Amino acid sequence: MVAAIEVNGLGVRFRRNRRGRRNFKDLFANASRRKSSGEFWALRDVSFTVQPGESIGVVGRNGQGKSTLLRLVAKVLLPDEGSVTVNGGVAPLIEITGGFVGDLTVRENVRLTAGLHGMSKAEVSRRYDDIIVFAELEDFQDAPYKHLSNGMKVRLAFSVVSQLDEPILLVDEVLAVGDKAFRDKCYKRIDELLAEGRTLFFVSHNERDLRRFCTRGLYLNKGTLVLDGGINEVLDRYNKDSTPAA
Repeated sequence: MVAAIEVNGLGVRFRRNRRGRRNFKDLFANASRRKSSGEFWALRDVSFTVQPGESIGVVGRNGQGKSTLLRLVAKVLLPDEGSVTVNGGVAPLIEITGGFVGDLTVRENVRLTAGLHGMSKAEVSRRYDDIIVFAELEDFQDAPYKHLSNGMKVRLAFSVVSQLDEPILLVDEVLAVGDKAFRDKCYKRIDELLAEGRTLFFVSHNERDLRRFCTRGLYLNKGTLVLDGGINEVLDRYNKDSTPAA
């Protein structure tokens, strides 16, 4: 069976004191200059394989590389070391904006985003009403995206992404922004997608959600993969490490 995701020796680094990644000139800087620039490894020497249909929960404290890992899998970030191979398209829900354009209307953003993910104009038209109804934005179709509340943006992003036919679903902490009623709708939709055999890569601090959706866990600490195992084993280890010593 061909793996859905293969990660080998993955590493990516950032700067502490300046925003953004290194520029082209930095690639030719000597080692002492790179060290003085305040760079650090957000992820280093991370390797794992995800099979089609697996549900993976990624855990760890804030700033340990979880969201960075999702961005690498989504190919919106390139590694400095190692490789990420994704066999199949991804439906990413990894930030509130979801790639939407602030000045475009809700209607225009749905058509643009779905089209960029390979959905034909006919398919967008066929699914458009379902997307809007699920997002509960019937009265905001012609409103600029930038005027929506954060909750509305999350509803729209999840509604569009969950309608994509991509085999891999990437979900970050953004669902925490929505209200309980909408989260329940999202969770039901995730259950449906998993029943169809989709692969789930799920970052969350919510243990209940992790245990509900995921069978396997990846525990990241200081940018390294501490443990890859069953979700209960991984959460138990994470909780043990997070408990202050008496």
